Amino acid sequence: MMRFQWWREALDGLYKGKLLEHPVITALGAAMREHKLSKLWFSRIIDARQSDLEMEGAPRTMLDVEKYAENTASAILYLTLEAAGVRSTSADHAASHVGKAEGIGLLLRASPHHSLFRRTYIPIEIAAKHSVSQEDIYRRIHSEGLANAVLDVASVAEAHLAKARALASTVPSGAIPVLLPAVSAGVLLNSLKKVDFNVFDPRLARGVNGVSPLWMQLLVKWHAFRKMY
Repeated sequence: MMRFQWWREALDGLYKGKLLEHPVITALGAAMREHKLSKLWFSRIIDARQSDLEMEGAPRTMLDVEKYAENTASAILYLTLEAAGVRSTSADHAASHVGKAEGIGLLLRASPHHSLFRRTYIPIEIAAKHSVSQEDIYRRIHSEGLANAVLDVASVAEAHLAKARALASTVPSGAIPVLLPAVSAGVLLNSLKKVDFNVFDPRLARGVNGVSPLWMQLLVKWHAFRKMY
């Protein structure tokens, strides 16, 4: 917890013009001054990470997972939009949905790692709905029930991705590069479908989200060229 407090104090210092002698803080301070980055998003990231560290077991509801993704992945996109000089409500809305889709997908992909620490981000309410115990998840016992639970969670991520893309015509062109993580999120969700929503399938860990790095690079470049995300 001391580390989180250190970041809070460093952040407060940055916005008061007091720089700590630390390479990351120095670089962050320069970015803040140049792009007028909002302190709010940094604070939300720190608070969300600390709450996550203090959490025991699994989040209770899907809304809890969405809130965590919003306060971490989406917050980073908000900051990136500010750094890109984009001030747009529609871009912010799209970033919110892209961040949630990306964040939820990455939490699912990291299930094997989380299980080592007896953690899971499959909400208790969804696991219970499909008669899946947290202990089964920690022991990496795949079942039809677990696959259905993962499907429910992934469907929420997919819905956010669809909402983000539905806003594409209203998003300024300068925001498109910032929203390209939507491509990676979409690839991950497709990879989950191909392994029948088995989050412990080793194929998900291959390359980037289950596809080759070259293919991912080509997809991102193609979307960027088409001004899509």
